[in-house]
Amino acid sequence: MRAAVVRETGDASVLKMESDFPTPDLKPGQVIVKNQYAGINFIDTYHRKGLYARDLPFIGGQEGGGTVAAVSDEAAAQGIQVGDRVAYSVFGSYAEYTAVPAAKLLPVPEGVSLDVATSCVVQGLTAHYLVTSAHADLIKEGEWCLIHGVGGGTCQWAAQMAKIRGYKVIGTCSKGKEDICKKLGCDELISLDEVPGTAYEDYESMDIVARVMEVTGGKGCKAVIDGIGKSTVDISINSLAHRGIFISFGNASGAVPAFPVLRLIGKSAYVTRPKLLDYTTDREELVWRANEVFGWLLEGKLQVSVDTTFPLEQAADGHLYLEAGKSKGKVLYEI
Repeated sequence: MRAAVVRETGDASVLKMESDFPTPDLKPGQVIVKNQYAGINFIDTYHRKGLYARDLPFIGGQEGGGTVAAVSDEAAAQGIQVGDRVAYSVFGSYAEYTAVPAAKLLPVPEGVSLDVATSCVVQGLTAHYLVTSAHADLIKEGEWCLIHGVGGGTCQWAAQMAKIRGYKVIGTCSKGKEDICKKLGCDELISLDEVPGTAYEDYESMDIVARVMEVTGGKGCKAVIDGIGKSTVDISINSLAHRGIFISFGNASGAVPAFPVLRLIGKSAYVTRPKLLDYTTDREELVWRANEVFGWLLEGKLQVSVDTTFPLEQAADGHLYLEAGKSKGKVLYEI
């Protein structure tokens, strides 16, 4: 089968298309999904670089959507049928076929297209746990939340979901993505210059902390959702309200450097570094999150932007596009 494979870690050039990679075998409790789309996420670039270790070689990706092509007896007993439209998150989605445990499948409702459903699995569910659970209920309805990079895929979802949850939202974005971000419903949008030669926000181009404090009446934000990393860690911590929580979930600008925990004492602040797997620990939690996201989509409360679709043959180009900060929404491979 065709697959985009990493045989050595490194830059985007190590992600290479192969036409004769072995098709996965169907094992008990699994289905084989014929992929129509695979999502491209920053975590995929971390695996490719070796920042998050994987055994080599491996097929890239961990988010896919398509139709069920083969069903084990155990999966059939659960009512799963060949031809069902599904989305999922398991390793190896940059391929024509992926073996998926039946417990990991998300049935795609009528009215939700497969490209949008595929976009939902990692970015949508990540945004969901960030605004519903990762803050440990330290933010309440009507309180302020700062979300960095709302022009990107995950935080476009997060900004909209935070509003659904009743939080007041301050979003940061680059001026080049301002058109998209104005549609998200943020109470305050901080538009930043771009780093010369890139599409990334220049977080030094204005005093974001001062603006946050002005908007919040000097109180700061009860939660800060930060997928940027190295460039925003100081801004995030300094923007917190008393007993607020810094939620660091990504490294788009580089990994967050170590800092002394004593730094949090001024506001008795909290910090967490969560990941999606710990917020989808069983089938019940996974389905609850997915059903809520799909429900908001069907109700028109969420608007999903699929920015660009690359053919799988241009696998390296998809990673380069995402890493350059060019995306204004979800980036997919069409397979």
